[in-house]
Amino acid sequence: MKLLLKDIEVECVIGDRPDERNRRQRLLVEVEIEVSGEAASSDCLEDTVDYAALAEKIRAALVAAECRMIERAAKIAYCVCVAERGVRRAVAKVSKSRAAEGIGAAVAVYPG
Repeated sequence: MKLLLKDIEVECVIGDRPDERNRRQRLLVEVEIEVSGEAASSDCLEDTVDYAALAEKIRAALVAAECRMIERAAKIAYCVCVAERGVRRAVAKVSKSRAAEGIGAAVAVYPG
């Protein structure tokens, strides 16, 4: 079974330009994780991934990382997911709004 967590908001340092290194910016993270699906029958949290806790772990990891590249941020979100008990596979997508003049958003997907 797949779970999709959309629009996990993260305020963190992200970017390579000097003006970006001194301020937090908003990222939106989306992760798709594959889990056993046992919770569909048991209706018990113990049989799946606590997605609220997972989102907090992703936020904490990205805040601590202070990434320069969104590609790195996507890999970090992915690594947090696959380290979680019960996650079989994952895909992480990170979006950075207004990444550069004339660009609505930059998006990195890992693995892509």
